[in-house]
Amino acid sequence: MWRFLIFFLGSFIFSATVHADDKEINQIKTELTRSFPEMAKAVIKPAPVRGLYEVEIDTQIFYVTPDGKYLFMGDMMDLGARSNLTELRRASLRANFLNEVGEDNMIVFGPANAKRTLTVFTDVDCTYCAMFHRDVPTLNKEGVKVRYLFYPRTGIGSESYKRAVAVWCSADRAKAIGVAKSGGKLDMKTCTNPVEQHYHLGERMGVEGTPTIFLDNGKKFPGYLPARELLNRLGLKTDAPATTVH
Repeated sequence: MWRFLIFFLGSFIFSATVHADDKEINQIKTELTRSFPEMAKAVIKPAPVRGLYEVEIDTQIFYVTPDGKYLFMGDMMDLGARSNLTELRRASLRANFLNEVGEDNMIVFGPANAKRTLTVFTDVDCTYCAMFHRDVPTLNKEGVKVRYLFYPRTGIGSESYKRAVAVWCSADRAKAIGVAKSGGKLDMKTCTNPVEQHYHLGERMGVEGTPTIFLDNGKKFPGYLPARELLNRLGLKTDAPATTVH
């Protein structure tokens, strides 16, 4: 696979994005939707290399020939710059999707003028999510804002889902999410809430477990990372103690 990809990329000259031919794009979409109806909602534009188009559907990226007959699945590497062009684009799409949610539809901890921001898909009944939540004060102290979205792993309508709704419907959401994560009892209120929207967004973004952490540049980290490691990955120096995971 890699040998073919390197050979394939080597046969093209990397160039700036060129003006898209609407007729060509329409032809590509017609060909793709013939085999994959869900491609009707895809965004199609010139790829970073001449002779290919980039197909975006949610945060998935594919490449296709101008006639729409050949679809390439996999990451495109810039061998000269040693960078993964596909992952860079995916990260940008993720960041945009998350910012479109709006902080009014999240539970947010941290300063408004934060140095960096983490967006975390969480389950109120997840052990490692509880561990992460205990690290939030340390992250906040170092200038990192934490924004929570709900991802009840057992699905819509489950007990974890209902507990997430109860947290959202609490008068003090910040306090309620702490109670929930420590296994405490919640007042099982219901109200208009974004929990289902959070869950479906997580599915679209490839969330498979919790916590799933996204940096403000869209980079994705599935699973728990201690505060010190997260701060290092954010480029922030810290005196925070290392966390031992048992």
